[in-house]
Amino acid sequence: MISSPTEDKPLPSLSEAYRTVAVPKKAHPWRRLLAFAGPGYLVSVGYMDPGNWGTDIAGGAKYGYALLWVILASNLMAILLQTLCVRLGLVTEKDLAQACRDYYKKPAAIALWLLCEVAIIACDLAEVIGSAVALNLLLGVPLLWGVLITGLDVLILLGLMRFGFRKVEALVVTLVGTIALCFALQLFYAHPDWGGVARGLVTPQLPDKEALFISLGILGATVMPHNLYLHSSIVQTRAYEKTPAGLRHALRFATIDTVVALGMAFFVNAAILIVAAAAFHANGKFEVAGLEEAHELLKPMLGGAAATAFAVALLASGQSSTITGTLAGQIVMEGFLNLRIAPWLRRLITRMLAIVPAMVLIAASGGKDTVRLLIFSQVVLSMQLSFAIFPLLAFTSDRKRMGEHVNPLWLKLAGLVVCTLIAGLNIKLLWDTPQIGPLGVGVGVVGIAAFAAWVRWGYKEKN
Repeated sequence: MISSPTEDKPLPSLSEAYRTVAVPKKAHPWRRLLAFAGPGYLVSVGYMDPGNWGTDIAGGAKYGYALLWVILASNLMAILLQTLCVRLGLVTEKDLAQACRDYYKKPAAIALWLLCEVAIIACDLAEVIGSAVALNLLLGVPLLWGVLITGLDVLILLGLMRFGFRKVEALVVTLVGTIALCFALQLFYAHPDWGGVARGLVTPQLPDKEALFISLGILGATVMPHNLYLHSSIVQTRAYEKTPAGLRHALRFATIDTVVALGMAFFVNAAILIVAAAAFHANGKFEVAGLEEAHELLKPMLGGAAATAFAVALLASGQSSTITGTLAGQIVMEGFLNLRIAPWLRRLITRMLAIVPAMVLIAASGGKDTVRLLIFSQVVLSMQLSFAIFPLLAFTSDRKRMGEHVNPLWLKLAGLVVCTLIAGLNIKLLWDTPQIGPLGVGVGVVGIAAFAAWVRWGYKEKN
């Protein structure tokens, strides 16, 4: 069941959900805002997935509240980049993958596609491991079996799309609410030092090189490449009025949805680090090697209820993020390759790409050191960010593509600062990693420079 749309008339992204959510034309603004609420929450789960847990727990256990400012800065960067995705998707009616395919020459587009697939595999790895660990903690399911169960149940959950995209959104919002409630409960039991929390939010510091590694993991776990492709697609599920005024309203409401949803994601990420700081760092436990160990340590420190809430939130986090990660995989394949494979087959392929590496790593490590595996996966994501955010900024800053909705100068400058900062931090990480060293940095810098030149020369001028 494969179709090959023409270059002139490509099928819309996620065609089975495209413009299927009605937006009332003449209704109170609150009702119209609620009609647009949803895509931001699907994106937000990627900002509170098990990969975030690994980096936040490691940061809180080792450095207390010192890295809270990293979560805040990463969240602000995420809001900026996700609002650019909203603009791209609504104005051009193309997701980021389709834009790369249409606006770059084929070699550059293929390179971007391959890099994006690597990022999705790394992201899915974290989500699958997190869900498997949660099943182990709650039901005693062995990790390898948990990985297989996670792969199957997400396909069942995605079957909800047959009943409408709103059903998927409702499920994800329920899971997000469960995560938030569980961590609110843990904060209640943890009794954190709120003065230390405030200082951690407003006092930027990196105590040592390991803090930089964890901080980049937090950045990679927060600003995730696949979310950029996902968001630019699912904002197109709204059947808003196709007029200049309708587009302006859609941009405004979708942006509000993004800011509110990512605000909740910030609360969850900050709560994870705060709980780790209060429960582990404050009690002299500076190293937490696995999510299982974190769960066991919470029992005597915060009580059984907090430990159970931890496991329930982890399961909700893993399940919600695997749903959106699988959708992102479908969007990337359809967008870059301009092919349409039956959704169930694409989702099965995406699950297999995540399950196989997860099973290999769990078998190799004996199911231990899951936090380190999660941090590594998030650093891989961070390394891929530049190859998604620079094209996103270029497309939304191009007046020929965006018209009156092109990025204003201040937004172009802010976006350039964010993109450059992310690339610079990744180069610094390479330099500070003993296994890589100056030679690896040199190769990385040359590779990035060559890719940037290639992409620039490969940019198609609009006809």
